[in-house]
This record gives sequence, C-alpha cells and structure tokens, in this order.
Amino acid sequence: MNLSALADLLTSRGLRLLPGSHAVPVELLVELPDETIARFTARGTTLRLRHYSPDALISIVIAPECGCGDHHPQTGPDRVTLSAFTTPLSEHLLDGELLFGWTTHEAGALRLPDAIPHFFTLLPFLTPTRSLAVVA
Repeated sequence: MNLSALADLLTSRGLRLLPGSHAVPVELLVELPDETIARFTARGTTLRLRHYSPDALISIVIAPECGCGDHHPQTGPDRVTLSAFTTPLSEHLLDGELLFGWTTHEAGALRLPDAIPHFFTLLPFLTPTRSLAVVA
C-alpha cells in the first residue's frame, strides 16, 4: 500500500488524506467529515492520534535553496502542515511497549500497511457520540 491507495481507501470512508502526509516514518494528516483534522504518527514505541480544529492547518512557502531567483523562482512550493502554536482537542495513543512488548523504535519502523490498522483502531475515539435529548 502506498499513499495513493490509502487516499482512495480513506475517501471510500468519507475521509480525505491531506498533503503533508508521509509513508516513512508514518505521519498522516486526515480531514474528517466534520472538517476537523486527525494527525496519526508512529514514533518510538507509540502510535498516536491527535485531533485538531480545522483552523490548525497552515500553508507555508518553502524558499528556494539559493534565493537568487536567477535559476529558481522567487518562491518555492507550498506545504500544508499543522501550526506550531496549535494544541490538540484530544489525543489518543497505543503504547506499543505495554501492548506489543516493543522496546525501542518499532512503531517508527512500521510500514504504512502495518500502521493503518492502528489508525483505524484509534479513529473511533475521535468521532463524537450522539446522545438523545429528552423533550417533555
């Protein structure tokens, strides 16, 4: 599985894979149906899913290497990322040391197809539960 195939899988579930996602090490930015953002990372022995408000995303312009403009455009490509000043609305994690006996960097070494089931394990924790209101 690559990011293209993952994007198709997520689209079939009403989710959108955002630019700025990486397969190695796994870091996914996913727009949820309510337009909030989920960030899934696999680092060290931890699989982490953080939930952010829609305004947490920013677009930054990457400057060209030399900046002279003679053989590069004056501005580089845009990159979508989370603002450094944003805080998550919630955070949910799987501790690989406790659950799987990982001891060093096993989460960071996961390939994308092996990490995706963990993403889907954590995803239901981000969806709001519906409650019924009693009307008298």
